[in-house]
Amino acid sequence: MYQELLLATDGSDAAHRATDHAVELARELDATLHVLSVSEDGPHAAEKQDRLRSDPEAEAVSAAERATETADREGVAVTTDIRHGVPQERIVDFAETNPVDMVIVGTAGRSGLDHLISGSVAEEIVRNAPVPVLTVRDTP
Repeated sequence: MYQELLLATDGSDAAHRATDHAVELARELDATLHVLSVSEDGPHAAEKQDRLRSDPEAEAVSAAERATETADREGVAVTTDIRHGVPQERIVDFAETNPVDMVIVGTAGRSGLDHLISGSVAEEIVRNAPVPVLTVRDTP
């Protein structure tokens, strides 16, 4: 049933934990792991870039490379894709247009004002993905 798993990663702590879960699940199921990272071009992207002085493209590539290396070490078949845009939209689009059985994504588990202001990428994926979504919190 779950032979094509989609891991959405941004390189965050939550994404690292999700990567570990996704790789283990893919190994146990003998499934292919599709790693997707999005170079954010959304409404808060410029704000984040100014504040963190980061390069969204380089961050997306680095996040995908780390997940791919983890999968390779465990002998998991893996593909990698980098997209540009609003992360939750690109992730759902990938799940809609590719034969994936499940999406795996990390969540910071934010609540309160921070969550109300910025929303949750994971929450949007859960609401809109055409397949089951496994969310992995960044805290043990």
